Amino acid sequence: MALSQSMATPGLTEEQVFAKCERRLIPFLGLLYLVSLVDRLNVGFAALTMNADLGFTPFVFGFGAGIFFIGYSLFQVPANLMLVRFGARRWVFAILIVWGAISTACAFVQGPISFYVLRFLLGVAEAGLFPGVVLYLTYWFPQERRARAIASFMAASPLAFILVGPLSGPLLAMDGLAGLRGWQWLFIIEGLPACFLAFALLKLVPDGPEHATWLNADEKRLIAERLARESTIDQPGFWPALRDPRLYALGIAYMAVGAGGYGMRLWLPQIVQSMGFSNLSNGFVVALPYLLAVGAMIWWGHSSDRKGERIWHVVLPVLLAAFGFAIGAAVPSSDIVVFVGITLVIIGLDAVIGPFWSLPSSFLRGPAAAGGIALINTFGTGAGGFIGPSVIGYFRETTGGYSTSMAVLAIGLLGTCAIVLAFSRAIAPRVASEPTRSAPSSGA
Repeated sequence: MALSQSMATPGLTEEQVFAKCERRLIPFLGLLYLVSLVDRLNVGFAALTMNADLGFTPFVFGFGAGIFFIGYSLFQVPANLMLVRFGARRWVFAILIVWGAISTACAFVQGPISFYVLRFLLGVAEAGLFPGVVLYLTYWFPQERRARAIASFMAASPLAFILVGPLSGPLLAMDGLAGLRGWQWLFIIEGLPACFLAFALLKLVPDGPEHATWLNADEKRLIAERLARESTIDQPGFWPALRDPRLYALGIAYMAVGAGGYGMRLWLPQIVQSMGFSNLSNGFVVALPYLLAVGAMIWWGHSSDRKGERIWHVVLPVLLAAFGFAIGAAVPSSDIVVFVGITLVIIGLDAVIGPFWSLPSSFLRGPAAAGGIALINTFGTGAGGFIGPSVIGYFRETTGGYSTSMAVLAIGLLGTCAIVLAFSRAIAPRVASEPTRSAPSSGA
């Protein structure tokens, strides 16, 4: 049904209003997410020299890298509850300041205990950002635009490795400057930007469409009426939503995705190092799979929105990632085959993000979505993010290689596919939004 011109600025269609919101919000939100990922993942590159300096075994590193996600998971739900109570701007401002300070403090780790404590606290500090932004996007975009918005925002995930990889080599080469080791400079230089971005957020991010000074009254009304046309939520409150069994099914399904994704992200620099690459070239090699993943992620999110389909857009990339782990485990003696397998893993697990996170927001909105999204992320990124690096660290120390852990992670991803298909009728989007056709512009 064409929109009447009275609903928006003359000549401005619904498509243009939401595109305007995307241009205003997604780049900066993506930048925040990129910085958060750099600060949680740079430990993988720091380990190239830090482990030897501090005497960390593979298990100590894997456990310390993974313990971030224990703090992250414990504070997912409370953090999103605080976001609902205090608003996006004030809450995310506080998150940025605290996590920037903690990330910088990682430069002064002295041993396993301080490593574990600071990684745990960094997880606590970052807990509210991702589920908060996914919730925040539901305030702006209708269901049929949400996968592309989430995928565009989360394109920062592969971009983080494209950035931190090439940057980490030169930072590690600063060894000895001002009496600090290269890995210490890496934590300091990559930790401080979060603190600076906190103040930019106050200027650039409104609490919702009604507070956006760059939208006029008609545009705000268009967004409100468009979102109101979607079906009502199943659970009207924050806490009642946590009893929805669909959320637990999605959370358990996402756990293997988080385990595989973060296992690779945190161990990939050391896997590449074991192939004979120097610290300087390591970052460029690691960035290659993520360059491919950026395009796949955005394209797959658009495909899911365009076809109005979520379930197979979740299952197929997860199967691709499972296949990648399987061939890496089957041919561990070939560095080329292992690297191709890892590339397939990264592409698959990044491409699935947009369609997957459109599932909970299709049957939950408002405070219920805040609780539901945080709960799923507690399982996926929290528990999965701890399990993946720890599993790889354990098998690396006990077997001397990575093939066993890759096989275990592949089996977990097959479980994800089984759960999503088994619950497909319950978790598939049930919002029957009217298709939107652009109104003609006044100049046509």
